[in-house]
Amino acid sequence: MRSSPRQGRWHAFGAATATLALAGTSLIAVPASAAPVSLSFDFGTQSSPVASGYTRVSPDTTYSSSRGFGLTSSVDSRDRGAGSDDVRRDFVNATSIGFVADVPNGTYTVTTLSGDMIATSRTDFTIEGRAMGHGNAGRGSVTGVVHKDVVVTDGQLTLVASGSSPRLNAVTITGTATGGGTSPAGGREVERLDRGAVAVPHASRGNLVSWRLVADDPATVSFNVYRNGSKINSTPITDSTNWHDAGGTPASSYEIRSVINGKETAVATGLRVWGTGYRSVKLQKPAGGKTPDGVSFTYSANDASVGDLDGDGTYEMIVMWSPSNAKDNSQSGYTGEVFLDAYKLDGKRLWRISLGKNIRAGAHYSPYMVYDLNGDGRSEVVLRTADGTRDGQGTVIGDASKDYRSSKGYVLSGPEYLTLFDGLTGAAKSTINYVPERGKVSSWGDSYGNRVDRFLASVAYLDGKTPSVVFQRGYYTRTVVAAFDYKGGKLQQRWVFDSNNHSGTAGNGNHQQSVADVDADGKDEVILGALVLDDNGTVLHNTKAGHGDALHVGDFDPARPGMEIFMVHEDMNKSGNKGSTFRDGKTGKVLWSTPASSDTGRGTTGDIDPRHAGAESWAMSNPRYLMSAAGQQISSSTPAANFVVWWDGDLLREIGDHTYNSSLAAGVPTISKWNWNTNKSERLATFTGSLTNNTTKGTPALQADLFGDWREEVVYRSDDSAELRIYTTAIPTSHRFVTLMQDPTYRVAVAWQNSGYNQPPHTSFFLGEGMNTPPAPQVSFTGGKGR
Repeated sequence: MRSSPRQGRWHAFGAATATLALAGTSLIAVPASAAPVSLSFDFGTQSSPVASGYTRVSPDTTYSSSRGFGLTSSVDSRDRGAGSDDVRRDFVNATSIGFVADVPNGTYTVTTLSGDMIATSRTDFTIEGRAMGHGNAGRGSVTGVVHKDVVVTDGQLTLVASGSSPRLNAVTITGTATGGGTSPAGGREVERLDRGAVAVPHASRGNLVSWRLVADDPATVSFNVYRNGSKINSTPITDSTNWHDAGGTPASSYEIRSVINGKETAVATGLRVWGTGYRSVKLQKPAGGKTPDGVSFTYSANDASVGDLDGDGTYEMIVMWSPSNAKDNSQSGYTGEVFLDAYKLDGKRLWRISLGKNIRAGAHYSPYMVYDLNGDGRSEVVLRTADGTRDGQGTVIGDASKDYRSSKGYVLSGPEYLTLFDGLTGAAKSTINYVPERGKVSSWGDSYGNRVDRFLASVAYLDGKTPSVVFQRGYYTRTVVAAFDYKGGKLQQRWVFDSNNHSGTAGNGNHQQSVADVDADGKDEVILGALVLDDNGTVLHNTKAGHGDALHVGDFDPARPGMEIFMVHEDMNKSGNKGSTFRDGKTGKVLWSTPASSDTGRGTTGDIDPRHAGAESWAMSNPRYLMSAAGQQISSSTPAANFVVWWDGDLLREIGDHTYNSSLAAGVPTISKWNWNTNKSERLATFTGSLTNNTTKGTPALQADLFGDWREEVVYRSDDSAELRIYTTAIPTSHRFVTLMQDPTYRVAVAWQNSGYNQPPHTSFFLGEGMNTPPAPQVSFTGGKGR
């Protein structure tokens, strides 16, 4: 019995009361199997008014089987009078408020209303045994929280409201009963992970031991940590998934045990302390070469991704090798071949794929997706290929003798393919013609090969349960997007969107795709930029603000329902001289914007200032604007806008950047903390000996929650590309969340991070100062071993 992480919130609830009342019923009866369920309860005193369409629940409304609903704990009640509507004016309160309703087995949406018209309230909800987050409300307001996909398997829905000052004003239960004694199908398919436990030297003394909380952990799970066979925590650890062992040494060995119902189970053993500040994954650099015109080139490690390639619950690293003569699409010239490698964390190379001479090297040519697409517990790899591509077993795709390169180095003729490779062996498993196809080069906006070869890709749960891959061609002008499923051992086309068939949609894509369920229907949308495609490939909304270089999507403003999109803009004519916009993810309505007179090339979003609710957003315009989620300018000074990362122990995000060296076209990576009092960044870490990717953009090879607790790791190449270095924080935290890699929005963001202009991943829920506790994600696990 799990709940979904998707929650809608609103305040000043009166505007929504009529809608909920229409869904209610004043006659409570258990519906028949496969029938719609719609129940509404108004909590208050024995004499306070009952909202139309609701059923009264007062302190004497205790549960009985004949009634079919009621309270399971003693409560008090209050009526604050006629200054507000019948739902908000009254409530029940107690240290813990228990309520049950008899309903057939099925999947339900539960809406809770909590607040007090004369006082603040803090209310935590647990539904069907799962923590579902907060319904906190300020003085004089009521907060509504929508809890989706609540699964009932025992004929009774249970709800508990607790907290420091809980209130319960109303509950509605809607959904379709399935009947029978089995649970409906689970949530989104995700990989089954081990605990990802690590032990690293603490910044000042001893070691920090850290491990994952996973989606199917019970809410009451706690942990014990053992050093060299002896337990080192006096009571089970309940509020975090890390432990600072001040007495630890570099030679210490650790074991972590979960505690469930008083029973200990070893979940990670034999942990040794990292000898350096990072985990090294040794690489096998390809030999350099010469182009047909005699220019020498070498290789460096570039963008990376992760997947469980062998199904053991541990991630493997996939890394793309970029030649030193890689080109932007606007630049002519030959390039070296592109290679894709897979490595276990011990440095063992699993395979190497050579894309061949007919795939050009550059940031926009070869996005690759790593994901378990068929639910067998092992990730596959999907990307564009051509004649001469060699898979991880040495087998050639197409005709190896063909060379379609022009004298200017472009590849503007010849077949293109989309190939799915086995993640463990690198063998090509399914190859189809690439869609969107090239067609006539000039139909994409120019004739020399710039706009036609602008490629992007992502992973999206278009049916809400299983992942699909999405590949795109073009965004400056014509934009074509195609979605594919991997079924029966073959790639199968799901849908195709072509801007030629949809007036006003051309030229509204960005340099990256993002993916999220922005309309809260349980299925992902594909956010191209100003243009957003619904799960079925139709237009959800289009602001027509043109192309941009950066975009971020997530629940950045928890004071309003749903997700938001922050985007920077390049074309001032199309954007209306807006350098950046912050808009509603579902409707596209612009909530606020910042002015500009020229291309705004970079911007990002993250909670960096605890004085303002929600996430801050900023862009590299002139002048600068550091904006609150509510649209208030906080400062004209901004931090760098490359990446944001959860690194230290609080809930704020830190600034990922670099000290750039133009002679290397790379920089030494850094992490800094934004000081909101001085409006300056303060250095936390410098990763000497490592380099960033993608020139001035200063991106890591990868950023993701790879190990330990919920904080993120950053992966960089060493300055000689002999290894990938995985850096993790050595700072304790008192916060506890399920690994971010089992959050639906975050996990697919890690998959698409290498596509186009890399952007940091965001979660489906607001993670920042003052946040509500997120519910455990509703997921079903693929066939891997995991923990």
